[in-house]
Amino acid sequence: MKLKLFLFFLACFSLNTNAQLLWKITGKGLKAPSYLMGTHHLAPLSIIDSIKGMQTALNSTTQVIGELNMSDIHKPANIQLLQQKMMIECDTTLQTLLSPSDYDMVNKFTKEYLNFELSQVPKLKPAFISNNAVVIIYVKHVGNFNPQEQLDSYFQKQGTEKGKKIEALETLDFQLNILYNSSSLQRQAQLLVCGLSDIPQAINDLKRLTEAYIAQDLNLMLKISEERRGNSCDPSPREMESMITARNQTWAKKLPTLIETAPSFIAVGALHLPGEEGLINLLRAQGYQIEAVW
Repeated sequence: MKLKLFLFFLACFSLNTNAQLLWKITGKGLKAPSYLMGTHHLAPLSIIDSIKGMQTALNSTTQVIGELNMSDIHKPANIQLLQQKMMIECDTTLQTLLSPSDYDMVNKFTKEYLNFELSQVPKLKPAFISNNAVVIIYVKHVGNFNPQEQLDSYFQKQGTEKGKKIEALETLDFQLNILYNSSSLQRQAQLLVCGLSDIPQAINDLKRLTEAYIAQDLNLMLKISEERRGNSCDPSPREMESMITARNQTWAKKLPTLIETAPSFIAVGALHLPGEEGLINLLRAQGYQIEAVW
């Protein structure tokens, strides 16, 4: 009987350890704890009510660190930068990148969901359509999500209102280069067709990932993100390196100086936290104690 009770509590503890988005960073001479929070761009803002210790963690820190400084995005210079990065600079057009049937499929999607035809923007990069398709498809078919209410913006807005310093791990230029310049135009076109060829599958993948986030299960999110179909639509190791692994390693080098300077609330995409190359493991490898907040 005692063994059964022990195994039951062990199972509960294991479940809770996996089901957490907020982590406390201590040790290695830190004068005050910092906190690491995993966010998800498609999660409803209401999830903050279910994250134990989140408000206390935010209140106890003096600076908020994000992937970007979200207030910079709407500055005129950065809007101009986005407009520059999302357009094809060479002689290539969407019509030359896509087969006639694929062009018609993408054009049908942009007309229905984005309110423009490809002929109006012939030099728009395929990656721009792909990135917007993710959000539009989710909003149209799943709902319960307002693109104007994102966790990353929420935490920084809260920090600004409370007089906290806002720090960014990356610049907008860096992120735009990852989104629009890290893959060839041909590869961007291929991934766009992959995504739009099976919208029900895309919706299902997004729902499963978001449900795992709402359940606060980082390990399940990682497992879903690593699923592969064994075809050219799968992300390549180089693409995963660019999007996740290399950025994690860079952040893990930057964060010690920031959290030694001031107790910090760090909010980055949840998929950057778990796994062997995740931030939790990389920070532990540097000697920090990383514990789930209960």
